[in-house]
Amino acid sequence: MSPIFGVILIVLWLYLLRIFHKSELWAWKYIWGSCGLFIFMMIYLRPYATEPLARVVSALAGVVGRATNMFSAYYKYGVIFVNSDAGSISLLIDFECSGILEIMAFVALLVFFRAYTKRERIIVGITGVCYLILANALRIITICTVIYFFGMKSYYAAHTFVGRLLFYFLTVVLYFMVFTRTQIIRQKVGGFAYGNNK
Repeated sequence: MSPIFGVILIVLWLYLLRIFHKSELWAWKYIWGSCGLFIFMMIYLRPYATEPLARVVSALAGVVGRATNMFSAYYKYGVIFVNSDAGSISLLIDFECSGILEIMAFVALLVFFRAYTKRERIIVGITGVCYLILANALRIITICTVIYFFGMKSYYAAHTFVGRLLFYFLTVVLYFMVFTRTQIIRQKVGGFAYGNNK
């Protein structure tokens, strides 16, 4: 994408955000803002954040690998080496396995979520990103553990089902706590409210 076209898209995105805000079309502002921010992060942030994030995830997984002696992590390259009695396999922590998509989606949704103050969004955002990084590292640890005990033939099931289901479950828990629970507690209908709304 050319820089000029990118600037035009950002200006258009900001202009429509302002219109939705002034018109108090909060749902449209949320949808437009979140989707646009996610797309811009994919274009401008993803190329620079994927590799460092993959290194962090492999380094975190490597702590458990070293402690248990089940696998070795080479975090500089984002590679994990699992050596079991049934064979050896190298796992590359790439774009898909880095968790960058999930982190960017979470941040994009949170930035425009009006149930929090700006300060709360910053705190919840940092906490949520750290949680997703740890959840992804746990997913990688689980995949490596399954491969270690059941061999290379278990790679597909470990990666496609066990690891993915674990990560999705942990992500759903985060989304419930950050978005659903907060929305329910802070909603106000007429004179009724669950929490202390100001």
